[in-house]
Amino acid sequence: MRSASMVTSLKVWIPPGMNDALDEVAAAAPATRMAKHSLVIAGHRTSISLEDAFWSGLKRIAAKERRALANLVAEIDATRGDANLSSAIRVFVLERLSGG
Repeated sequence: MRSASMVTSLKVWIPPGMNDALDEVAAAAPATRMAKHSLVIAGHRTSISLEDAFWSGLKRIAAKERRALANLVAEIDATRGDANLSSAIRVFVLERLSGG
């Protein structure tokens, strides 16, 4: 159990020149906390667990592209091959926010 005196904020150094959106995602606190979301993909309800930083990045991408989050995840799901969906989403977010 964590004590009440634990640190509640974290400062992260990010090398200059990184994509602004990636900077915001990487600096998000608590970026490593896991969150589970339920989405309907291809007519089936599924739960996906990702760190808050990746949910934040995925939502930013969906908003920028004016797409529903479920539609974006469905596209990732359709192109992921043998990869785990959560892993495929993480790679997608990192590639997209780093300019890839």
